Amino acid sequence: MMHKVAVITAMLLLPPAALLMAQGLPESGDPQPAFLPTPPTVASTVPPNGDVNPYGVAFVPAGLPAGGKLAKGDVLVSNFNNQANLQGTGTTIVDVPANGGAPTVFFQGTAPLGLSTALAVLHEGLVVVGNMPTSDGTCATAQAGALLVINSSGQLLSTLTDSEIDGPWDMTVFEQGRGRLLLFVANALNGTVVRLDARVIPGGLTVLSHTQIASGYQHRCDPAALVVAPTGLVYDPAKDVLYVASTDDNKVYAVSHAAETTRDGGTGHVIYEDNAHLHGPLAMALAPNGDLLVSNSDVINSDPNQPSEIVEFTIEGRFVKQLSVDPMQGGSFGLAVASGRGGTRFAYVDDVTSTLTIFNLP
Repeated sequence: MMHKVAVITAMLLLPPAALLMAQGLPESGDPQPAFLPTPPTVASTVPPNGDVNPYGVAFVPAGLPAGGKLAKGDVLVSNFNNQANLQGTGTTIVDVPANGGAPTVFFQGTAPLGLSTALAVLHEGLVVVGNMPTSDGTCATAQAGALLVINSSGQLLSTLTDSEIDGPWDMTVFEQGRGRLLLFVANALNGTVVRLDARVIPGGLTVLSHTQIASGYQHRCDPAALVVAPTGLVYDPAKDVLYVASTDDNKVYAVSHAAETTRDGGTGHVIYEDNAHLHGPLAMALAPNGDLLVSNSDVINSDPNQPSEIVEFTIEGRFVKQLSVDPMQGGSFGLAVASGRGGTRFAYVDDVTSTLTIFNLP
């Protein structure tokens, strides 16, 4: 989305049994929360070079190798636009420290990059981020892009330009152990999802095989959003199911046998279709209670009374709650959840204000 920086509005999240409590849109019969989270942290995601339009959000896990810039609990945010607000030209990943310190630049590449929502931090200390560059900020010049592999010191190690990568718009990673992992990538330029079977090696990652496992999602250029295409991905290893948020379809799908299949299964089956609460689903994350959280682009099925919503729903397709992250439309994009012994941390970006908000939930 293309936005100017606006006044920051911080909101208090009230968690009931589910993760989210409706903000500004109360529902009759809502239970009163038994506890309140600590006040949220709101940090700017604008680095010194002026990049805006934060997209990807990823928590840094525990157990990283010693050295490097990253610390457990830090939050990384990738920027899609440059200082001139041209889409597909941002070059930076910002590190918001867990200790409350000032955000710093973790990585800065060579323009144009257009770092997308496809952002992950591996336990081996590697950061993987997708990029879909443009030369002038329009879809007419959008390129296939790649996955960038960066070490924990913020140095680019390698660039994965697999033939199955065509505008990596979002990604989820399943680490299988012993350096083996699966990367599921949503391609904006052809409406497909691919699985990359990869392995950590000295100096980065190597792709062992690639398989297109899903296709047929609506995708197109858009003057405001650059592209409207499949975005958010969540993988459930217990069920071997990949959930796909398809923006232009305004639906969330489930793709079965995602880790094992050797063929394209089409779109999968619809698990959530809700015109009352979905307005172009984008990034997606799994809540600790098993529900799914999805941001809305407001490009599809727009509702001025429900701006910049994050929606919580069950995998059976039942709406639970929603949260508006900004009074203007188009602010909700990347989000992430991290759970541990100390509780749950929930983070999301606001594209309108170019900020990251982090909640610590008991």
